[in-house]
Amino acid sequence: MLAFPLPRIVALGFVALTCVGLGASRFFAADEPAMFPADGPKIPKGLVPIFWPKDNPYTAAKAELGWLLFFDKRLSKDGSVSCASCHAPEHAFGDGQPFSKGIRNQFGGRSAPTVINRAYSLDQFWDGRAKSLEEQAKGPIANPIEMGHAHDECETCIGAVPGYRKRFKDVFGTEKVNIDNIAKAIATFERTVLSGNSAYDKFKAGDAKALSDSQKRGMEIFFSNNARCDSCHEGVNFTNGKYANIGIGMDKPVPDMGRYVVTKQEDDKGAFKTPTLREISKTGPYMHDGSLKTLEDVVEHYNKGGIKNKWLHTDVRPLNLKDGEKKDLVEFLKALDGEGWQHLKAPKSLPE
Repeated sequence: MLAFPLPRIVALGFVALTCVGLGASRFFAADEPAMFPADGPKIPKGLVPIFWPKDNPYTAAKAELGWLLFFDKRLSKDGSVSCASCHAPEHAFGDGQPFSKGIRNQFGGRSAPTVINRAYSLDQFWDGRAKSLEEQAKGPIANPIEMGHAHDECETCIGAVPGYRKRFKDVFGTEKVNIDNIAKAIATFERTVLSGNSAYDKFKAGDAKALSDSQKRGMEIFFSNNARCDSCHEGVNFTNGKYANIGIGMDKPVPDMGRYVVTKQEDDKGAFKTPTLREISKTGPYMHDGSLKTLEDVVEHYNKGGIKNKWLHTDVRPLNLKDGEKKDLVEFLKALDGEGWQHLKAPKSLPE
């Protein structure tokens, strides 16, 4: 889960429940581990090679372990929530909701962004408070609104499962389960969730028919000096990884200050990380608060020049697009949907 704005909690101060919930009877089908090739995930056309951290290099066994942990509700205190509860394959590794639900039916205050292509991100969360996927993976586990499982209690819970102890031994050289290795495994899996080879990528590679006429017109608008969408949504992942105030939520009585909460820098007030546009048609609702339901709503927000406030990004201004131009721009955004992640499904069972 990547959505909630609360800081990482390393201890909750109460005794965890017994490792609850699953007791899966059998492990997954024999053909499922093949989704993690020995030499790493296949990189779809249009993307660049993945940078694997020196202290957390890729192995198929580690990715497989992270895959299991990602879908395992035993990481949560009451066995009701997994990472996949907010980042589900059927929702392009988001959850399709404005706000995600954690244990005891609690809701956070930000939308869950997709995990897709998170391998190409440095800072994590909408406000960038985590500097790596490994650091990010630890936060939701102990966050009382999300999974609510103090790290030491989570270690005990997962470490009580013989099937996990064996896998930790195979991957990390010790069957002792610790939160750092849990996070390393989950982060390794997450770096295999990729999207590329979209219609846009095929067009760029020389297939003139890959884009419709409407999408070609929308592409021209996207990269034009007027719209300048690529001033923030740039590069192979259609994000510069930076933060911008585009006005979302700034008309509320108490706006979410976003990046400012982390940096305390005046210019970061109301600024949030620019998300990838890969698979954008599948990952609504949009913005950090899920306030825009459709891509048409998103385009209209920018066309009107956002919501005015003191810290509004200088590139957010009225675009004065005509109705046909707005439709073409939406069609181009749909052309960024690709492939590479669709084979990643939930395991049929989990270690016991």
